[in-house]
Amino acid sequence: MPTSMPDVANQSSAQHEGVLDWVGMSEIEVPVMVEAKGEAPRPVSAKVEAFVNLIQAKAKGIHMSRLYLLLDQLSTEGSLTKASLTELLANFISSHEELSDKAFIKFSFDYHMRRKSLISGKQGWKAYPITIIGCVREGQTHIEMQIDVPYSSTCPCSAALARQLIQKAFEEKFDGQQQVDSELVRKWLGTTEGIVATPHSQRSTAEVKVKLSQQIEAFPITDLVNLVEGALQTPVQAAVKREDEQEFARLNGQNLMFCEDAGRRLKHALNLVEAYTDFWVRVNHFESLHAHDAVSVSTKGIAGGYLPY
Repeated sequence: MPTSMPDVANQSSAQHEGVLDWVGMSEIEVPVMVEAKGEAPRPVSAKVEAFVNLIQAKAKGIHMSRLYLLLDQLSTEGSLTKASLTELLANFISSHEELSDKAFIKFSFDYHMRRKSLISGKQGWKAYPITIIGCVREGQTHIEMQIDVPYSSTCPCSAALARQLIQKAFEEKFDGQQQVDSELVRKWLGTTEGIVATPHSQRSTAEVKVKLSQQIEAFPITDLVNLVEGALQTPVQAAVKREDEQEFARLNGQNLMFCEDAGRRLKHALNLVEAYTDFWVRVNHFESLHAHDAVSVSTKGIAGGYLPY
């Protein structure tokens, strides 16, 4: 008769007694089908963290295999929705009866979206890093979503300095002339002699995290992308023709932004959405003038809500 395999986790006592806030696994790689508001379900490759707490001070440990198998069942038999995420968290706790009363899960993946160019209507893929977090504590389920959105930022100070140099070049070119031929000026402005300086701009990223209210039934990925890009007005493009590049340059010129400006634009836009009960925003301008980045951080500012760090 074969001997039974030892179960050290159940049969051994802890070397030192004590409760633990979280125990589980990270960097779990799983494919999962994601369902989001207004979008067709699509497969993504996700990295997952899964935890429960340990409230039995004398228990050796939790049953990590149970967490993994529940996650694997979602990956192979279901899809990631707000409802399935809530059920998964409940199953984490029920599978650890008397050991755990809290649960945590985090999915991180790239979500590809078709985005249309500014003028020509050409379309291309853009990948947005997404993080979806679910947590059960004090019997309440909390679901959060974070998205990173790239955009372009042009420095207002640099733009003002560039305009001053252009004015100086104009004065040097046409100094002393009582009347200036408009066609001559138009042609001159189309040369590097006429536009002697341009403002510096850089690729930037807005990291936006929102807490979803109970009224939200589906992950609002597209809604949040549109809100961020709409507030900033200078989204990084996918497929472009010359007319799109020209429009991109115009939008940058009409939306000069310090990191403080970008942060305030996003805070104002997010405050208008009641379904986001809390939010956290970090704006990163990857400077082209400096070797360091310019950063602003803001939150909704509610009691017991997100902290800046």
